[in-house]
Amino acid sequence: MRALIGVLSFACAATLAAQTPQPFPAPRASTPQTPAPQTNAPRPPAAPAAQAPAAAAPGAPDLGDLPLYPSAVYLTSYDAGRGQRFYLYGVTLTYDDAVAYYRAALKTRGDELYETPPTHQFEIARFRDSEMAFPPSITVKDYAWGGGSGYVNPVPGASPARFPTIIQVVLPPTAR
Repeated sequence: MRALIGVLSFACAATLAAQTPQPFPAPRASTPQTPAPQTNAPRPPAAPAAQAPAAAAPGAPDLGDLPLYPSAVYLTSYDAGRGQRFYLYGVTLTYDDAVAYYRAALKTRGDELYETPPTHQFEIARFRDSEMAFPPSITVKDYAWGGGSGYVNPVPGASPARFPTIIQVVLPPTAR
């Protein structure tokens, strides 16, 4: 019995003395890390005039008068059902800047869907359950949240290689 107690005591002591796991990737020791000053002041929306419009990609939808950030890169689309599609666009904006842009462009606050990972939705038309699979909307999602490296650009060798923020557009169903 004493041997069992001794083994358990040793195991507990070894566990307590074990090195604490370090986050990966660890910051470089050669460069001093200084904390950035924290402010609660809202950032102004990004100026669309400073961005060059993206070239129309094959399969990119005509969004009509719906605002799309000028440098947004069309990535792909998926069938959403009931005549609707999800259209994905990548932007190099931060999540907060993209949300600020759409708040200003659509003149609405939108709704925060999730805090983690940050996801914000702006409805662009009335949802009719009998005709639609998803609400017509613009959804902004932070793919760099929690230290993530971003959404992979599906075009090999394209710049940027990853997008920190993705914009998802769901239009109303087309006339049948």
